[in-house]
Amino acid sequence: MKKLLNTLYVTQPDAYLSLDGDNILLLKEQEKLGRLPLHNLESIISFGYTGASPALMGYCAERNISICFLTQSGRFLARVIGQSRGNVVLRKTQYRISENEKESMQVARNFIIGKIYNNKWMLERITREHPLRVNVEQFKSVSRLFSNILQEVRGCDNLESLRGWEGQAATNYNKVFNQMILQQKDSFAFHGRSRRPPKDNVNAMLSFAYTLLANDAASALETVGLDAYVGFMHQDRPGRASLALDLMEELRGIYADRLVLSLINRKEVAAADFYQKENGAVLMTEDSRKSFLKAWQTKKQEKITHPYLGEKISWGLVPYAQALLLARFLRGDLDEYPPFLWK
Repeated sequence: MKKLLNTLYVTQPDAYLSLDGDNILLLKEQEKLGRLPLHNLESIISFGYTGASPALMGYCAERNISICFLTQSGRFLARVIGQSRGNVVLRKTQYRISENEKESMQVARNFIIGKIYNNKWMLERITREHPLRVNVEQFKSVSRLFSNILQEVRGCDNLESLRGWEGQAATNYNKVFNQMILQQKDSFAFHGRSRRPPKDNVNAMLSFAYTLLANDAASALETVGLDAYVGFMHQDRPGRASLALDLMEELRGIYADRLVLSLINRKEVAAADFYQKENGAVLMTEDSRKSFLKAWQTKKQEKITHPYLGEKISWGLVPYAQALLLARFLRGDLDEYPPFLWK
């Protein structure tokens, strides 16, 4: 159970939520897990819920406290809200900005600043921890390039240029990615990004991790009342959660890539965990997908200090914290969207 920015996160999968006066009561098989006053909450998010009482939902609906139900893996299921005027205003603001390239660029720019900054510090960290295993001079050179690109991105005033700088940073990041694979190089080698379908073991894992991260980002955006399908950098496309893809940019390297690398380097995956189809697609076996999901959930429980909020939260709540900050920017409560800057 975690209270974050006036949001109560119920992560106990079998907790039942009920009303006790002006408080929310959390029960597990009639045992009281916790009791919190509702008057200072703006939302309740429950993962893998057992249920919530009609009395609690009615109380929250009257006071505009949203209750969101997610699966235990974080997939959005439903939201119970009261009067919808706040969400309507928020979404109309989102739609208006998405139609304006200059304003969209100002939001998208911070997503990309976060992405490049975080990838830069991934490279810096590995040169510090494994100076004898990687080409330090090459990593330092790419890191300096990222610093220069960050300066260009900060002064960028159109989406086309922004995409160009982002692409240049991604190309150089991919050039050194293979060196971050320190173990099992015979079975795990990265020669470039391949998808739809992935062509090797590393890309199979990256694709799976990005799918999970995109799902978490979409759930987080829906939870705070935003439309996950209307983005600022990724253009609208039927069936594509463009804003979720925007939001996950800053988390790809530090969240998904680092987990994939750690599973390979800790030898928690092996060549036998993959198989190749006739069309060349490389896929994870059912057992390896289960193991990956277990590692993903474990990763989400790790604690970090959010760099902007200064509050200790779990990795699993980072997409929700960023979605909430984005909503607050769109409401006019923040001057700009603060990207998640990891170091």
